[in-house]
Amino acid sequence: MYEVLIVEDDPMVAMINKQYVNQNSHFHVSAVCRDGKSALDYLENNIVHLVILDQYMPQMNGLTLLKMIREKELPVSVIMVTAANDSTTIEEALRLGIVDYLVKPFYNSRFQQALETFLSRQDAFHDLSAFKQHHIDALLENNLKITKTAEQLPKGIQPQTLNMICDFMKNNNSDEFTSDIIADKINLSRVTVRRYMNYLLEQGKITGRMNYETGGRPCMLYRWNK
Repeated sequence: MYEVLIVEDDPMVAMINKQYVNQNSHFHVSAVCRDGKSALDYLENNIVHLVILDQYMPQMNGLTLLKMIREKELPVSVIMVTAANDSTTIEEALRLGIVDYLVKPFYNSRFQQALETFLSRQDAFHDLSAFKQHHIDALLENNLKITKTAEQLPKGIQPQTLNMICDFMKNNNSDEFTSDIIADKINLSRVTVRRYMNYLLEQGKITGRMNYETGGRPCMLYRWNK
């Protein structure tokens, strides 16, 4: 079981982060801190394996805390979860060795992917006493996976929107929906959802059938492909 510290000054976001962490049985949230100073105090006196870290906080921002963690050589990994999307912050965070970087608003599927990246790294470090080149390549490939995925998506398909639609379909995989209903449920435009449903059909992620029993114009019904 990996102990997790959530460092987030927004109580609602902190609660969501905690719920997401608790969905993975490999993790336990040991504490939630609302500023960098109290987080550093906690890290120096308790066992923590992973920090879920915001950037914008009172007293000490996330990058300053991350620098102090590295200076003090505290044995903890860090996932940044923040609204900061500027190149300077992201570059500095990467330079300081974060596991992953999530920009708010984010979705559970993306959060779980970050946790799995951490787990895969820990498994490698625990299972291997010495690394061959292909082991190192695999670790680096995990770090680049999200970027590669985004680059491979066709124009007009965004990872966050795609994840949101997929989450909805997977969570309701026993039901069929029209694209208009999906759009209303997750608060997206109907034109946008139709574009994403066509993409998911092409990828084989969903199935679709024409419904002629509407009493009017036929419509397409979509279901998650289990």
